[in-house]
Amino acid sequence: MLELLAPAGSMEAVAAAVQNGADAVYLGYGDFNARRNAKNFSREEFAAAVSYCHLRGAKVYLTLNTLLTDRELPEAARLAADASAIGADAVLIQDLGVLRMLRQAAPGLPIHASTQMTLHNLEGVRQAAGLGLSRAVLSRELSRDQIAYICQNAPIEIEVFAHGALCMCYSGQCFLSSVIGGRSGNRGLCAQPCRMKYGWNNRADGYPLSLKDLSLVSHLDELRKMGVACVKLEGRMKRAEYVAIVTRIYAAAIREGREPTAQEMEQLSAAFSRQGFTQGYYLDQKGPEMFGIRAEDKPPRELFAQARNTYQSGEAQRVDVTFYAMLRPNEPAQVGVEDGQGRVATAQGPVPESARSHPLTGEAVEAQLSRTGGTPFRCVKVRALVEQGLSLPLSALNALRRQVLEDLSRQRQAPPERRGGEFRAGARYENRREPPVLTISARRAEQVTPELLHLAPAIVYLPLDELCAHPEKAAGTADTRVGVVLPRVAWDREWSALLEQLRQVRELGVEDALIGNLGMLSCVKALGFTPRGDFGLGVYNSQALKEYKRLGLHSAAVSFELKLPQIRDLSKSIDVELITYGRLPLMITENCIIKNRTGRCNCQNVNLLTDRKGAQFPVLRAPGCRNELFNSQKLFLADKAADYRRLGLWAQRLMFTTENPRECVQAAERYLERSAWSPNEYTRGLYYRDVE
Repeated sequence: MLELLAPAGSMEAVAAAVQNGADAVYLGYGDFNARRNAKNFSREEFAAAVSYCHLRGAKVYLTLNTLLTDRELPEAARLAADASAIGADAVLIQDLGVLRMLRQAAPGLPIHASTQMTLHNLEGVRQAAGLGLSRAVLSRELSRDQIAYICQNAPIEIEVFAHGALCMCYSGQCFLSSVIGGRSGNRGLCAQPCRMKYGWNNRADGYPLSLKDLSLVSHLDELRKMGVACVKLEGRMKRAEYVAIVTRIYAAAIREGREPTAQEMEQLSAAFSRQGFTQGYYLDQKGPEMFGIRAEDKPPRELFAQARNTYQSGEAQRVDVTFYAMLRPNEPAQVGVEDGQGRVATAQGPVPESARSHPLTGEAVEAQLSRTGGTPFRCVKVRALVEQGLSLPLSALNALRRQVLEDLSRQRQAPPERRGGEFRAGARYENRREPPVLTISARRAEQVTPELLHLAPAIVYLPLDELCAHPEKAAGTADTRVGVVLPRVAWDREWSALLEQLRQVRELGVEDALIGNLGMLSCVKALGFTPRGDFGLGVYNSQALKEYKRLGLHSAAVSFELKLPQIRDLSKSIDVELITYGRLPLMITENCIIKNRTGRCNCQNVNLLTDRKGAQFPVLRAPGCRNELFNSQKLFLADKAADYRRLGLWAQRLMFTTENPRECVQAAERYLERSAWSPNEYTRGLYYRDVE
C-alpha cells in the first residue's frame, strides 16, 4: 500500500495528520529546512512528536533540505545526530555537503533526496542511490509515463508529491526570491514572488507565474500500480485543520482503493485552492489552464471545526494488536499483547479462584481484553485459554490489559539503537594565489566570434544543441578550448537524443562538459568528457566540493547566493569558478509562459516579463520547450576585480544571454582591463549582501 506522508508545521498538525490516517509526517527541527517560516520544532517538541508518532505506528522524517554554509554545518550535525538518537526515521536533504556531514554525524539515519535536488530522470535517481540515499522525491513537473519509467527501473524507493502548492520553477533551481528580495528558497525563506502580478508589454496585469495547487487524489491507485512507494502532501505552512482534511480524504482513498466523492473534492477545495486544482503536469497537458490565484475567502468555520474534532476528541485506534490470556488453577493469571512488528508485552495477575456460581468463560475474557477504546490500539484478535470453573474479577483483567498496553507503548516509543558519530570538516586546501582565468558561457553560437576568441578565454561553453547545429564552433583555438553546456533538465524520453548529441560533440573533439544536474554526471563521464559543475548543482560549502571531487568533477561553479567572504573561506578541493558577469538565471520552468501568452511558440524573439515595479525580465527558450527567466539587470563586477581575485578562484565566468556579439566582446575586454565599458544598468548580485 502507498505510504501517505503528511506535513507537520506544529505539534497540533502532527496530531491532525496521524489521527486522520497519515503513515508518516515530515517536519523541521531547527532552522535548516525548506520551510524556515513554519513553526519548526524545539528539541522537546521534536522528541514528543517522534514519541507520539511511533506509538501510533507513524514515521517521522526530518527536513534538512536547504543549502548550508561551512559555519552552519557543525550545528546541523548536532541536530542531525540528536534527531537520529531521538528516533527520526529518515532525513531529507538537498545539499551534498549535508550528505557528507550526515555520513559522519548520523551514520545510521536513512537519507532521502528532497525534491530540492531536482531529480527528474532515472540517471539522477541512480546517482542518488549510489550516494547511499534510500528514497528519491521526484520533481513535481514529471508526467505519469516518466514517473512510471523511473519506478520500473529505480534501485531505490520513489516518492511523488500528490497534493498542494506547485512552484513555477523546478524545485532547487529557483533564484527569483533571493536575487530580487534577498530571501532564498534554497535556504528555506522563499517570499513567493511568483504569486505576484506580472505581465507583458510593460503592464503587470496578470499572474503568469502562479500555478494552481496540485491534486492527484483521483490517481492514487494508478500511482500505486506504477510502483510509487510514497505520496506526499504539501503544506507545512498551512494550519492543522487543513492537514486533517486533506490527510483524511487521501487516507480513505488509499485505504478503500477508490476515487474521492464529490463532497470530498468540495472539502479539499474549501480547505485551500487557487481557483481549483490541476493535474496538468501529471497528465502531460501543460498550458494556461494550470494557473490560478488564491481568493481571499473566509476560512470554512464548520468544516474546520469538524476537522479539529478528528484530532481533539480521542484516538483513532491505528495499531492492530493481538491479546493472549491463560487462566489455570493455582497459577497466576497471564495476559500478553503483540503488535504487528512482533513486539510482545506480558504481565501476571492474581491466581484465579474456584467459581462459586458464575465461572469465567473465554468469551468474557475476550470481551474484557478487547476494550481498548481511548488508546491507540485496536484489538483484532484474542486467544484465551480459560479452564473451567475459575473466577477472576473483571477489574483484575482490566488492570492486566492496561499494564501490557503500557508496556507495549514504552517499547514502541523506545528510540532505535543506532551508531553515532562525529562530524569533522577535514583537511583544508590552500587558496590559489594566481588570478583566475577567464571562462565564457554563451547562449548562441553567433555570440562566439573570432574577435571574442582572439581575447583568449580559457574555455568557451556553448549549449549542446547549439554545438550540434554549429559544429564549426567546436574547434576553438590554440589558447581557447570549447566546452559543452548540458541542459539542467532532460527527461528520460529526451535521453536518447541527448546521448546522440553528446557523442557528436565528443567526436568533434570537445572535452569539457558543464553540468547543472546530478543526473547528467554519469553520461558525460561514460563518454570521456571532463565533468565540470555549473551553478545548478548548488555548491554552497566545502563539504559539497569534496563530495563532487569524489564523484569526479574537475571544477565547480559555486552558488551565486554566497557572499564573497564565504567563497574566500571555502576549502577548495577542486577548482572553483565564479560567475562575475551576466543576467543571473532566476527560474527554469516546464510550462512555456511564452506559449501560454500567445497560444503559439515564439522562442526566437526575446520576450520580456514585466513586474509591478516596471522591471523587465527576459524569458528565453530552454531545451525541451522549456523556459528560463533571467534577471532584469546584468551582474557586473569588472570594477571589483580586486575583491574577487583574492578569493582563490580558478576561473571567473562571463555568462552571455541577450547580448549581441559586439556586446560580448566589449564585456570580455572590460574584464581583461582593456576598456572602460560597463552596462547601462547593473547589479552586484548577492555577493555583497546577506541572503536569508
